[in-house]
Amino acid sequence: MIRGSKVWFNGKILLVEDARISLFTHALHYGVGAFEGIRAYRQHQGGGAVFRLQEHLTRLFESCKILNLNIPYTLKELTQATLAICQANQFEECYIRPIVFTGDGPLGVNPGTDPVLDVAILNWEWGSYLGEKAADQGVKLKISSFIRPHVNSNMTKGKITGQYVNSVMAKREAVAAGFDEALLLDTEGYLTEGSGENLFIVKDGVVKTTPLNSILNGITRKTVIEYLTQNQFKVQEIRFTRDELWCADEAFLTGTAAEITPIQEIDYRQIGNPTHLGKPGPITSQIQKDFQAIVHGKIPQYAKTWLTPLA
Repeated sequence: MIRGSKVWFNGKILLVEDARISLFTHALHYGVGAFEGIRAYRQHQGGGAVFRLQEHLTRLFESCKILNLNIPYTLKELTQATLAICQANQFEECYIRPIVFTGDGPLGVNPGTDPVLDVAILNWEWGSYLGEKAADQGVKLKISSFIRPHVNSNMTKGKITGQYVNSVMAKREAVAAGFDEALLLDTEGYLTEGSGENLFIVKDGVVKTTPLNSILNGITRKTVIEYLTQNQFKVQEIRFTRDELWCADEAFLTGTAAEITPIQEIDYRQIGNPTHLGKPGPITSQIQKDFQAIVHGKIPQYAKTWLTPLA
């Protein structure tokens, strides 16, 4: 993980050591903020490009709207800032983290009607989020003892900083037990998602993913659904149980950090039918291959709409 030496902070590009916040920062105490995870990819014809930048930044604005926070920059300004910090750190391929949070102000729970907001964009080089072997061999998952909070306790359509404590606890539990990642159930016992990824299964040629009832509307999830639909796959957004997951022909996770990651095992049960038991299945492998082609600019129809060049 190689961090950029510079960050964009409140309208300026600064050295990391010069971008400081106060210990009285409201978000540090109460978790009031929103963030995004975005990737830029080196393009096969040279240079770099950011994948689905507008969709990510639009979701950032929507997350802040949920929190009743008014970002003091326009979408166009944050688009330019994102490209600028990639150029400043000379990254053609990197992970990008915009973050908006309540700044130095009153330290009661209520930050006030018009709280000070800090806005930053940082980036770093980040390989396979779930481990170097994850993309090829798949990952081992555990159904967590922690559940995804009810939709009226957590705002599920926002990528909100404080809400990720739930994910942190689930992830740490899973790793401590020897697994790579956690899967969380909802309040009624149906599957939702991982600690930071959306979930897909394949059964009898049908690709299923959990609906948006209690999960974040993932950009990579959306990309996979659009890709599958355009390639004549049958896709269902439908709730399913853990035993249906255990009996799936294939299963995989999606996310900006995780990209397309096959699932090898869940709760000590290998996933797959006898031809690829515990190994990535054919549909998962095809999605992985085509996703990498898309993000690296090898498929023109997607390059024109989903990739924003860094220069």
